[in-house]
Amino acid sequence: MVRRTSYGIPHVRATDYRGLGEGLGYAFAQDNLCVMADIVVTLAAERSRWFGAGNVESDLHYQRLNQSGVIERQLVAQSRQARDLVRGYAQGINRHLARTRNACGGAQWVRPVTELDVWRRVHQIAGLNGSDSLREPLVTAQPPDSAVQAASLPEREERPASNGIALGRSATIAGTGMVLGNPHFYWADDMRFYQQHLTIPGELNVGGASLFGVPLVKIGHNDTLGWTHTASETQTVTLSKLTLVPGDPTAYVVDGRVHRMIAEQVTAGGTTRTLYRTPEGPLFEDARALQWTDTTAYVLRDANYGNLRVVDQWLAVARARDVHALHAALVRYQAMPWVNTLASDSTGTSYFSDVQVVPHVTDEQLASCATGPGVGLVILDGSRSSCGWGSDPDAVTPGTFGPSRLPKLFRQDHVSNMNDSPWLTNPAAPLTGYPSIVGDVGTERSPRTRLGLDMFSGKKFTLPGVQDAMFGNRSLTAEQGREAVVAMCQAAPTLTASDGRTVDVRTACAALAAWPGTGDTGPSSGGAFFWRAFIPAADRSGGLWQVPYDPADPVHTPRGINASHPGVQRAFADTVLAFEAAGVAVDVPLDDVQQYEGIPIHGCRGHEGCFNVISMSSPRPTAEIPHGTSFVMAVELTGSGPRMRSMLVYGQSSDPASPHHTDQARLYAAKRWVTGAFTEREIKADLKSVDRLR
Repeated sequence: MVRRTSYGIPHVRATDYRGLGEGLGYAFAQDNLCVMADIVVTLAAERSRWFGAGNVESDLHYQRLNQSGVIERQLVAQSRQARDLVRGYAQGINRHLARTRNACGGAQWVRPVTELDVWRRVHQIAGLNGSDSLREPLVTAQPPDSAVQAASLPEREERPASNGIALGRSATIAGTGMVLGNPHFYWADDMRFYQQHLTIPGELNVGGASLFGVPLVKIGHNDTLGWTHTASETQTVTLSKLTLVPGDPTAYVVDGRVHRMIAEQVTAGGTTRTLYRTPEGPLFEDARALQWTDTTAYVLRDANYGNLRVVDQWLAVARARDVHALHAALVRYQAMPWVNTLASDSTGTSYFSDVQVVPHVTDEQLASCATGPGVGLVILDGSRSSCGWGSDPDAVTPGTFGPSRLPKLFRQDHVSNMNDSPWLTNPAAPLTGYPSIVGDVGTERSPRTRLGLDMFSGKKFTLPGVQDAMFGNRSLTAEQGREAVVAMCQAAPTLTASDGRTVDVRTACAALAAWPGTGDTGPSSGGAFFWRAFIPAADRSGGLWQVPYDPADPVHTPRGINASHPGVQRAFADTVLAFEAAGVAVDVPLDDVQQYEGIPIHGCRGHEGCFNVISMSSPRPTAEIPHGTSFVMAVELTGSGPRMRSMLVYGQSSDPASPHHTDQARLYAAKRWVTGAFTEREIKADLKSVDRLR
């Protein structure tokens, strides 16, 4: 049975996991059938067939993965509940497809979904921060003198990120537990969240959201526990630098012995290409820094390759009754793919952990085996077997650290993560001693982390107070430096740019003077976008902060913008020139450039020190929001059940014709929330429709 409440949120009730999956698949397809069909085409390596030759690299990547059989091999190890849930999900999607005439405008690429299609999606999401984000460098890696042009490492301005806050009883006025989940994710149709409530009486009762095509609740709550995730700083992939045999670029040496690469013939999109791998993983090439030469090549190893355990992992999380049971579930499956976990329960205990899939690369190995060049990935010496991944006795899979080596923290006040390392999860109890591949210790925290710690440390909250903090749209850099910058530009109405030009900065200065220094939309937002562009330019000058970072005071340093620094002043003039070159007014209102379907969207960027992230970097009025706040959940776990408020900014449906395509965006613009319906009484009080599938 599928019951819908306000804003199209489905509440699926069934007697078993297969029926639960079928109901969810049916409801999801009602809202997003065409996006799911498009995802299926991608993962089946058929994009070139239907959408043109520009998709060859994508097709080669997924065809290589599909012909490896890794998903089919791993399926046999998954639980019956997980298999039934996925099987039912595919059946539910197909049930709706069969009832839909001229689906997706009669597109020929729309076909019934198989169980394997859904498992491919599960695997894609598990590898999202690893090999799936590196598709082109993997399939264009070729020996020297190949006609195939090597790709470059993607320069992603934004990556999956999040804010996660878990409050314990000493941080809430009522002595309850609370969780704020705020994933910052891509807004592209295939990476959206979908909200749902799933119930098997006596077995499962969980509400929250998951990414399209994955039949789970990833961020959510049951009646006694709430949890969220943030993208972890842990590196889940590493590279090995191979020493090649002279005269043979497909042979390499390990411990003095010669090994041959494995050649794979892959055909997709009308292109056949020989790709290479070693037992560790596929060859990898970056055209700029990691080239395959006569002497050197690189291999990528992904700790989440073959990770389908995430389905059983999230089901176990959903069944946990408190944070201790949650921790036990994380330890048992150790399948979280690239995320931290933050949670609180009805006893008022908060919890953080980075128990996930982590390559077993010790600090001693990094000291003796790490090599360059520096590209943001761990690169190990592949000529020595001692530089390969190790393992721990308590690790669920070989090659990874066991849960006992990974950071965790239970507290009665609060834990948080804003995508920095676990070190300052709670500044009163710094986490140390974990492997450095998990993250650093003693280094500068991002402005967003420092703002989040300021927002939630040393205070007591109600649920409305958490909601207000979420959408307060504070900007740490503006709070610490806007007045100083305005005073500077008022005193110097012309500044010299980096190219020597004299620039009139009066209009920009007036805009900042009138701007309240937040990410709110409205008539006073005219300086917001200028500040967004100015701050990174000023940071690159090397003189942004008056007070530098102090390891003894990491929560409050660096601070104070040094507006008198010549580099900061040049950055101000350069930003004015950049706006002029783009044909955009320096005082353009945020409403004009940050919209979803014509609806102004409040928020600002993380580098500004903004908590509510909307990563709009282009001032073009027609530009789409690429990334940022997507699903938001604020939940209080009381002795009498959960009280939840939520927001799915872009709505439940990707279909512009659906009433649930923009309804929540309008709520978001007004800073209003959806009141969660979880109990039978709450659902019946807000019931909008019922579908009985059996």
